This record gives sequence, structure tokens and C-alpha cells, in this order.
Amino acid sequence: MGKLIYIVDDTMSILSIAASVVEEDYRVLTMVSATKMFELISKKRPDMILLDIEMPDMDGYEATRRLRDNPDWCDIPVIFLTGYIDDVVKQRASDLGVLDIIDKTSIGTTLLSRVGECLKEQEDAEE
Repeated sequence: MGKLIYIVDDTMSILSIAASVVEEDYRVLTMVSATKMFELISKKRPDMILLDIEMPDMDGYEATRRLRDNPDWCDIPVIFLTGYIDDVVKQRASDLGVLDIIDKTSIGTTLLSRVGECLKEQEDAEE
């Protein structure tokens, strides 16, 4: 079985685009909120999470903080998906140990390669 990727975004079109790109090489579960992600994560632990930053119930920063605070999930790689990247976003992501930030406008062209690169780096670091 291939690696499992969670895609968490409150915009259905982004979920659809991201899933169609990533599911060529990975198993994918999509969900519309971080709350849904936390409901599922103890049952099916993902190998990576693609996480929207701006969501109504819990933003990506808070969701990542909760992941990092839990010893069972603290090592799950996270990539942020966002429509807006600036130095503040980059710093906050770095402080939380987020591996990468992908602009939603370039999901179709960069997502699959960036996911593969990040998972490879994670595997190399574990060896």
C-alpha cells in the first residue's frame, strides 16, 4: 500500500484539484476541516498532511500546534496550502516545523513533486 496523504481544506475546488494531483502516486483522504482531521487521525495515521492555513473552525497554525503537542502525531510531516505567502506566514510555518508552503495557485504544477521531495527528506532523516 502507498503512503497516505490527508488533504485538509475548506474549499471543495482546492480539495478536488489537490486530490487529483496527489492520488496518482499516493492514497488520499480529503476533509473540509481540521476538526474532521482530528476525528480520523487516531484511526488512520497519515504519512503526510497537506493543510490549509485559513479555515473557519481551526486554522492551520492551531491544527499544527495540536499535532506537534501530541506525541503520537508530532512527527507527521505537514505542508501548508495557502493563497497568501509572506514573511510572517513563512516564519510562523517554520516555527511550527512545517516542511513547505505551497501557493494554491500553483497546486497543479508543483504539488506532486514537492510532496515527493518532502517525504523523501523525511525518510532520509529517519535513517
